[in-house]
Amino acid sequence: MAETENSYRALGAKRDRGDGVVKVTGQAKYAFEHQVENAVYGVVIQSTVPSGRITRMETEKARQAPGVLAVYTHLNSLKINKPTAIADGGAAQSTYTPIQDDKIIHNGQNIGLVVAETFEQATHAASLVEVEYETAPALIYPDDPAAERQEASTIDLGNAQQAMAQAEVKIKSHFTTPREYNMPMELHACIASWQDNKMTVWEPSQWVMGAQREIAEWLGIEANQVHIISPYVGGGFGSKPVPYTHVALACVASRALNRPVKVELTRPQTFTGLGGRPATMQTLEMGASRDGKILAIQHEGLSDTSLIDTFAEATNKTTARLYAVPNVYSRHYVAAINTVTPGWMRAPGENPSTFGLEVAMDEMAYALNIDPLEFRLRNWADRDYQQDKPWSTRRLKEAYAAAAQAFGWEKRSMAPRSMREGRELIGWGMATATYPVSNQPAEAKLIFHRDGSLVVQSAGADIGTGTYTILAQTAAEVLQIPSETIRVELGDTSLPRAGVAGGSQLAGNLTAAVNRTAEAMRDRLIALSLAQPASPLFQMDKEQVAVQDGAVRVKHQPDKAIAFADLLKLHDAPTFEVVSGTFDKDLSQADRDKAVHSMESSVPPEGVSAHSWGAQFVEVRVDEDFGTVRVKRLVSAFDSGRLYNPKLARSQWIGGMVMGLGQALLEGGHIDPRNARIVNNNLADYLVAVNADVPEVIAIDVGEPDYHATLMGGKAVGELGIVGIAAAISNAVYHATGKRIRDLPISLDKLID
Repeated sequence: MAETENSYRALGAKRDRGDGVVKVTGQAKYAFEHQVENAVYGVVIQSTVPSGRITRMETEKARQAPGVLAVYTHLNSLKINKPTAIADGGAAQSTYTPIQDDKIIHNGQNIGLVVAETFEQATHAASLVEVEYETAPALIYPDDPAAERQEASTIDLGNAQQAMAQAEVKIKSHFTTPREYNMPMELHACIASWQDNKMTVWEPSQWVMGAQREIAEWLGIEANQVHIISPYVGGGFGSKPVPYTHVALACVASRALNRPVKVELTRPQTFTGLGGRPATMQTLEMGASRDGKILAIQHEGLSDTSLIDTFAEATNKTTARLYAVPNVYSRHYVAAINTVTPGWMRAPGENPSTFGLEVAMDEMAYALNIDPLEFRLRNWADRDYQQDKPWSTRRLKEAYAAAAQAFGWEKRSMAPRSMREGRELIGWGMATATYPVSNQPAEAKLIFHRDGSLVVQSAGADIGTGTYTILAQTAAEVLQIPSETIRVELGDTSLPRAGVAGGSQLAGNLTAAVNRTAEAMRDRLIALSLAQPASPLFQMDKEQVAVQDGAVRVKHQPDKAIAFADLLKLHDAPTFEVVSGTFDKDLSQADRDKAVHSMESSVPPEGVSAHSWGAQFVEVRVDEDFGTVRVKRLVSAFDSGRLYNPKLARSQWIGGMVMGLGQALLEGGHIDPRNARIVNNNLADYLVAVNADVPEVIAIDVGEPDYHATLMGGKAVGELGIVGIAAAISNAVYHATGKRIRDLPISLDKLID
């Protein structure tokens, strides 16, 4: 869609990122780079067995090593309280509390902390700690018959069993995805400083208010005694909404030593110090009529979780939603095994769910000899069948059309192995993408200074997505001043309340809060201009004036005006501040705190089913002799509603698409069956897509504002781009080779098997 350009570079303008310069010049200070006086360094000790108990932990050599201040293990008396899980209305992704007992529940479990004057001293001392175990049989894989299973999600529409029996054409397939890891460039690290009975933590956080609550619970103190500071986050992809147990260790160590403690996980430690996307497996059976109408889907999925927490990567998130299927029966289970509690990773649930469904759609299209795009259109859903609600907006047909035209889909021949160039087999595949819309209340503060400069404040995070930029653009749109002149401050619990930067919702939540606050600021500036006797607008009718170009002006006589800076001088105060947002005005301060300290207040809009949509088209080239797969083109079209900044939205879509490419062809944790150790726990062996893997990428916007979904008209952006890419690549590989790969990643050994 066409962008909105204006002299203020407000919402709709393709503005460069407001934090871009400070980041590329090294001026942006990330959490671990903060300099605190008298800081010491902690190094985490992790277990080397998956199950059992610690029988001996020899720490004396480490204690006697140069510079060592303390070695904390379960043999000490440092108390860490169990936090409240998100599922129970809290903020903790895992309820594991380290160094409280001798139990081992997974390999790589955090079981100790060595603190020394320098990082090198702490690292050396940690290597001197000797640990012996009494091992117990471990549950390593989720399909282990001994693993306890729990039903996590069930869908029951119509009569799937009866409809399946009557279907003329049926397919049934099994799909698997491995454990996948977020791998942000910035490692998980923190600085904890206990002073004056308060804890200050510099922590890379997607949700500072959640971190505040969890740390307070660990320490047994009030939330207002915890201050979280996180102005910049070096990537998260779902791995930094909450603090993990290395942060708990840093906090209790700082309180015990009364000194700031810096703790950073190594790259290998991040594979088990926190959870990535769990392994999934799913079986999907689809029945259709010969004219291409899907009659029934029967589906069962499974993902792993830890022995102490339930985390479900629901493989049926999209099963009953994408198409007009009247009969669906689906169950998703979690299996408790010896692993760290899994966590969020870009599009949790929607990602593996769509992989299974969209590959199955391609299989059924071939079983019916119908073009895969045409097959999807024949099963167009004019409403949400699962919830029996109307769509807020659904420009998926427009996405199909735009992406197909840009890709040249009409030139595709149907038969596998029918397109080639020399020794390269060419495959074209496609899939559908979707991601839901959620809203959570938030606040913002706007501060005008006497020099006319404006500051926008919120506790919300910018995890590299552009929050700094779009909040300035939001204020600029209302107050009619250049967005580049507006300073934005984020990521601090001392700022106005905001929820999580997750679920692709924060942009909508914070632009709404800033918009409301800017409107309140505008109204107060106008009122002030009419109330001040020294103002040229004194006692005029408010309907006759408006804000424009940094001043309150008479609408039909714009030269008659008073600049904001002059107005503030008349106000005789150093600043002019307004706090507002999207909370119910009658909600108490305590209830507002509760809303941002949990995810329970993050809910879909009422009365409609609101989602972003996308169409993913992929070209692959497969070397006929060697079986190597290269993605040649990625062409996608997306409906994310109103784009607050098209340049930044496109960047997010492309980032998701590239991440999906890595998921399809490269990524996967390899687990040693002997001891459940992650074998490839480094970026040399855990492969992610790099520049050489990424082809031409085209991302097309087909969205229109959706004010049923959000106050400002935007919908989900950040997670949409990854959904469906792995399926589209798998479908393209089938088209190229005639071999269907349903087990990610699509590696050479699976193609030549």
